[in-house]
Amino acid sequence: MKINIHRANKKMKMLNTSKERFDKLPDFPFEPHYIEVDGIRIHYLDEGPKQADIILLMHGEPSWCFLYRHMIPILVKAGFRILAPDLVGFGRSDKPTEQNDHTYLTHVEWMTRWLQLLDLRNITLFCQDWGSLIGLRLAIENQDRFNRIVLSNGGLPTGEQRMSDAFTNWREFSRNSPSFDIKFIIQGGTTTKLSKEVLNGYDAPFPDDSFKAGARILPSLVPISTDDPEYEANKKAIELFKQWKKPFLTAFSDKDPITRGGDRFWQALVPGAAGQNHTIIKNASHFVQEDKGPELAKVIVEFIKNNP
Repeated sequence: MKINIHRANKKMKMLNTSKERFDKLPDFPFEPHYIEVDGIRIHYLDEGPKQADIILLMHGEPSWCFLYRHMIPILVKAGFRILAPDLVGFGRSDKPTEQNDHTYLTHVEWMTRWLQLLDLRNITLFCQDWGSLIGLRLAIENQDRFNRIVLSNGGLPTGEQRMSDAFTNWREFSRNSPSFDIKFIIQGGTTTKLSKEVLNGYDAPFPDDSFKAGARILPSLVPISTDDPEYEANKKAIELFKQWKKPFLTAFSDKDPITRGGDRFWQALVPGAAGQNHTIIKNASHFVQEDKGPELAKVIVEFIKNNP
């Protein structure tokens, strides 16, 4: 199936990582699935019973759905259908080669069309990092499709918030560092010493720098001032979340310098967050899925069970 969005992508130069790069990934036996959105192939995992309620796992940057390999089996065993897409520019999805091909809005639109094409409903969203900047917009702009939200190490910045020094440094690094080593970045965002095989798994989508336009530019697309192109849309989303009465849980980690403390904003803002068993995942850094995936999966299952 194909669907068009307002912006023509036909002039975009695309790269697609060869499938051989994804051979022999550790603990990753999942079948790839693809759907086309206006000429862009988006990859996703689709595990578990097709008629079951859905848990949508949204990754951030510069990771991909490989991040969820330790959580998916637990969530499937609990009886859920698990969808884990790769954002455009990441994982097995197509990769526009120019940084200006990537905007916050186009990423929201690409994933919205993906959601609509698959006609996903009865969704519990789990989102982290850029998965939350995109995923929270998906949920609030398509409320009839979403039943619950779990937010970890992320948010929905409008440009009014003071950004952490860690984020400012990360943004500067992504813009100006001559080397953008995915392995180094992922290892730096975890408390766990990762094996060579795992680090190679994170590196697999990016054979060289020409594949990294999305990974490079996304930190610069986070709104840091009120003249940002997505200020109004995110501001509207925040206002709508003040009326979100469906269950909303935060599960941030204790050792993430970029987002630590951001959970309190959402607990106070969202009516559906009241009375929930909000948790801090101990001894986990930014990529909490890598550090404490099984524990996080159990938190999600318990949250759904407590909010049928």
